[in-house]
Amino acid sequence: MKANLSIKSIAAVAVAILSIVCNPFTGKAQTSKIKNIVIVHGAFADASGWEPVYKILVKDGYNITLVQNPTSSLADDVTATTNALERQKGPVVLVGHSWGGTVITQAGSADNVKSLVYVAAFIPDEGESTLDLVQRVKDQPKGILPPDAKGNVYLAKETFWETFAKGETKEKADFMYDSQIPLTVKAFTDKVTITAWKNKPVYAIKPSNDEVVNMGLEDTMFARSKAKVTHITGGHTLYLTQPKAVAAVIEAAAEGK
Repeated sequence: MKANLSIKSIAAVAVAILSIVCNPFTGKAQTSKIKNIVIVHGAFADASGWEPVYKILVKDGYNITLVQNPTSSLADDVTATTNALERQKGPVVLVGHSWGGTVITQAGSADNVKSLVYVAAFIPDEGESTLDLVQRVKDQPKGILPPDAKGNVYLAKETFWETFAKGETKEKADFMYDSQIPLTVKAFTDKVTITAWKNKPVYAIKPSNDEVVNMGLEDTMFARSKAKVTHITGGHTLYLTQPKAVAAVIEAAAEGK
């Protein structure tokens, strides 16, 4: 009788283990990659520039949401990102470019965000603003114009191609300049109050020739966030010039590699 009970017990355990292994939504045996990617664009451009990366990720089976954040303030952009995160069904990889890095540092605290990808991006600590980071280095980015009467900051046309749109054709750079979206002084000076990168996996992409975010500053930010850094040849908007390489890093984050 005891032997029979023992056999039944072993069988029950075996069934339980099998159910965990076979059910992708049960317990720690979950091995499937994250399917939801939310991308937050940076200043001076909108989300449409991410179309080349978007097409690759969609082809590879991912669900992509591109946040059209207004770049008007940290709070406004976090709200736009949070709204996008709340629409997702399941875990998310949250991606931020440039100023978008500041945004995902704050918005990435959402429970469904499982990893962060910083693309040539700012990674502030708690109590820091984007301006605080910029002012830490001696060499300031070229071509940032003084704020206008409404507190909007634009990039100058004379240096736009060689800095922000490096690697693009002149025709494409001119289009990007004429369609640029300003960043406000408020956004520059808003301080982060939450740092999602302190308790979530961090991936970072460093361009070989970033003329917008100081490359020494990038090294400092990436090091303190303990990011897994990928070096990619290109300028600040390398998501346009190197979409395959950028998409590969995002997919690595989704797969936990």
